[in-house]
Amino acid sequence: MTETDLLIIPPTFGDTVRGIQANAEAIPYFRKLHENGSSLASLCIGAFLLAETGLLNGKKCSTHWAHINEFRERYPEVEVEDGAIITEHDNIYSSGGASSLWNLILYLVEKFSDRETAVMISKYFALDISREIQSQFAIFKGQRSHGDQDIQRVQDYIEEHYADRISIETLAQLINIGGRTFERRFKEATNNTPIEYIQRVRIEAAKKFFEASRKNVTEIMYDVGYTDTKAFRDIFKKITGLTPIEYRNKFAKVAYEV
Repeated sequence: MTETDLLIIPPTFGDTVRGIQANAEAIPYFRKLHENGSSLASLCIGAFLLAETGLLNGKKCSTHWAHINEFRERYPEVEVEDGAIITEHDNIYSSGGASSLWNLILYLVEKFSDRETAVMISKYFALDISREIQSQFAIFKGQRSHGDQDIQRVQDYIEEHYADRISIETLAQLINIGGRTFERRFKEATNNTPIEYIQRVRIEAAKKFFEASRKNVTEIMYDVGYTDTKAFRDIFKKITGLTPIEYRNKFAKVAYEV
């Protein structure tokens, strides 16, 4: 009898719900394989098919950064890791964006073979074996599908005034509710605290400046609402995985240091 050591689930094409429906018959098969000792691995939004099995409930998972909000809404019992390239839990593996499949393959080669073989493959195919996050590639567009019109008004305000000093009180007053109620409601709608949301909007603006302008780091820092160099650098690296200089050198039209 043939045994399956590892099954790799590829991403579906197009609409994720239609992809799930088209592959519905495979879901019980995936679950049965895992129950019989097989390892499962999903590539990119193949994580949706993997999550349909229920095997990820209460566990962590990675998927493409652009589908994280959709994934969280559909699978609230799964902890999707924002920005992670690879996640492993109980012989279940998942990966981030499309090109992350190479990182997952190298990870699995090392897991099922050895480090030496994985390093050899990474050198032969010129692959980065150490890449651990996809945050540097993510584009923050704000979570808008929650349906709370008041919170959407606040999001609009933040995105129009991100360079200004914005307080929780000011945001709460926009929709005439108390500060604590506002913070709870905002978090429920966007999966970010108001402060986190402001930070992500500001850093997204900074990224665009770094990509397209020749302003120095200090100028951009002030343009997006920061006055403390260390705080700006720390928050930028926390969100993107890179320092401002590293990001500029990687993504600017002409890389240079300031």
